[in-house]
Amino acid sequence: MSILSGVFPVVPTPFTADGSIDPAALQPLIDFVIQSGANGLVYPGMASEVETLTAEERLTLVQAVGAALNGRLPFIVGASDADPGRAAARAEEGRAVGACAAMIMAPAHCGRDVAAHIAFYSDVASKTTLPLMLQNAPNPMGAGLKPAEVAEIAKAVSQIRTVKEETLPCGQNITKIQTLSGDDLDCVFGGAGARYLIDELARGAAGTMPAVEMTDVHVRIVNAWRAGDAHLARQLYSRTLPLLLFQQIYRVHLTKAVLASRGLLSSRFVRAAGPQFDDGDEKECKALIAEASDLFAHHRTGS
Repeated sequence: MSILSGVFPVVPTPFTADGSIDPAALQPLIDFVIQSGANGLVYPGMASEVETLTAEERLTLVQAVGAALNGRLPFIVGASDADPGRAAARAEEGRAVGACAAMIMAPAHCGRDVAAHIAFYSDVASKTTLPLMLQNAPNPMGAGLKPAEVAEIAKAVSQIRTVKEETLPCGQNITKIQTLSGDDLDCVFGGAGARYLIDELARGAAGTMPAVEMTDVHVRIVNAWRAGDAHLARQLYSRTLPLLLFQQIYRVHLTKAVLASRGLLSSRFVRAAGPQFDDGDEKECKALIAEASDLFAHHRTGS
């Protein structure tokens, strides 16, 4: 596997109005990711409402993503599970349809017990040939590992090649993981919805793995930064923050509202638990989208 780099958005799960999965609706989302110039994509992750999917739904959707991509971009399959055998099986399901790596969250039930995490990831690695990405998410979703603990796990399990770091302060933790891990890791990605993207890039992060609704803008930010135009990168980044702060509260409700406004999603149905929009939120969301719409390279609002 070549070293991963750039913008790898996490694709949401489309549902019909009655809450059934809608595999066909993945195609326009994946086409949008490609048109936006992304370097790859991730599916499924937390932004995909993965915790609401049955094993059968998950497999159907992973296969649909592989078919829709058809090798056009690197595909990281989300394979998180508290059971290492099931996590490995999900990784292999992704490998069968073209995934180049498996993202597996450090499980919350292992806590901060490094030996337990090493045993977990070693078990996964013994059952899949895919390179592994350790997703370090804060409690209660993940284990909330400290940088030294992440580095120790990566050193012990050579199949872990990358890390998605999402615990605060993200920038400092990325710096510490890179310093402590040395050649034990190929790279470290930022997550946390790209809310700290500039700090992460300034500290040498390989890229970002946010939700998908502003992939075109995130690609422009990363490209500007890498071209040495920090001023443009910061300008664009600042303009994404109002929507991303709203997303921090409403999560996939915001993602799907933006995608629907851009003509990329017909149903905004959400299974995941959490705050829902009221009438005031709908009004504010529309205003935030309108303020950012001139940034959208593809599928402008109203198209």
